[in-house]
Amino acid sequence: MGWNNWNHFGCDAKTPSEALVKREADAMVASGMAAAGYQFVNIDDCWALPSRDRAGNLVPDPAKFPDGISGTAAYLQAKGLKLGIYLDAGTQTCAAAIGSGFPGSLGHERQDAKTIAGWGVDYLKYDNCYNGGVDATHRYVAMRDALAATGRPIVFSISEWGQNQPWAWAPRVANLWRTTGDIADDWATVLSVMDANAAHAGAVAPGAWNDPDVLEVGNGGMTPAEDRAHFSMWAVMAAPLIAGNDVATMSAATRAILTNREVVAVDQDPAGIQGTKVAEPAPGLQVWSKPLYDGSRAVALLNRTARTAPISARWATVGLTTSDAAVRDLWGHANRGTFAGSFTATVPSHGVVLVRVIPAA
Repeated sequence: MGWNNWNHFGCDAKTPSEALVKREADAMVASGMAAAGYQFVNIDDCWALPSRDRAGNLVPDPAKFPDGISGTAAYLQAKGLKLGIYLDAGTQTCAAAIGSGFPGSLGHERQDAKTIAGWGVDYLKYDNCYNGGVDATHRYVAMRDALAATGRPIVFSISEWGQNQPWAWAPRVANLWRTTGDIADDWATVLSVMDANAAHAGAVAPGAWNDPDVLEVGNGGMTPAEDRAHFSMWAVMAAPLIAGNDVATMSAATRAILTNREVVAVDQDPAGIQGTKVAEPAPGLQVWSKPLYDGSRAVALLNRTARTAPISARWATVGLTTSDAAVRDLWGHANRGTFAGSFTATVPSHGVVLVRVIPAA
C-alpha cells in the first residue's frame, strides 16, 4: 500500500520533485492514509539527470531533489513511511517516448541496485521500455539478484505490462508484477484492466501479487460510485493499493474511499487469496467472492451496466456450505442481518455493494 506520483502528476521539467514527495507524504499522514496502512511513497520516472556520472552512477536531478534521494528517504522514514523509486530494465526509461530520456539499468543492475540501496530506498518499480528484445526473465532476474546482493530489503515491482506472461514466472522473481497495460481514469479502462488481471488469480500467494496498476481513485475521471467500485474490486483481487491521486488536495469523499479500513482489510487479508467472479446472473451483473482467513467471504455485487439493478449472491455459489450467514455492508459500515441461502441488494449503475459474509456457527 502506498502512493505513486505518475497518474496525477506525470513527468515534466519540475516533476517529480522532493517538494512534491514531501507534500504528499505529509498529507498521507495528516489524512489518515498512513494510519490505514499506506506505507510507500513512490517516485516514478524523470527523477534523474539525463546522463550517468563519470563512474557510471545514476544521479538525482539536483534541481528536483536538492537533498538527493537519500535526503528524501530520510524525511519519509522519520514519518514512519518508506521510499520507492523507478528504474527501467532497458537502455532508457519510458519517458524517452515523450522526449525526456533517462538512463536505463540494463547491464547496470548491480551498480544501480547498490546505489538505490545506499540511498535508503525501500521499493523498486522496474519498467520495460527500450529493452532491445532481451529476454524478460533474464532482465528481471538480473535485478532480483542485484537487489538481494545489497542485503537491504527492497520490495521488487515488475512493470512489464503482462507482455511476457509474468504470472507464470514472476512469483519466483518479484513481489508484484503488472498483468496489464497502463490504467486510465475512466470506467471502461478500469473494467478492462480488472478483467485482464482476474484471469490470473491462481498465481497469487502471500508476498507475490498480480498488479493491475495504480489506483485512479480521486483523479476526477470517474463518478464517486465508480471510484468506490474501482477500489472495491482492487481489494477483492488482493491487488496492491497504490494511490495515484493528489493526496494533498483530495476531497473528503476520496479520503473516505481510500481510508475505508473495512475494505482495506479485505485487500490485506492474511490468507492472501485473489477473489474471482463466481456468477453473472445477467449480462453486466456480477458476483465476485474472496475467501478470507477466518472462513468468511468478501462478496462484491458489481453492476457494470447503465441502470440500477438487483443482484443476488447464493451462499453455495460464493463458497459457503452453511444455509445461514450474517452479512455486513463494508461501505455502509452496518450489519445487514442474517440471511438463509442468499443475499440480494440493489446496486447502482457502475457501482458495487461489498459485503462480508460470515457463516453461521
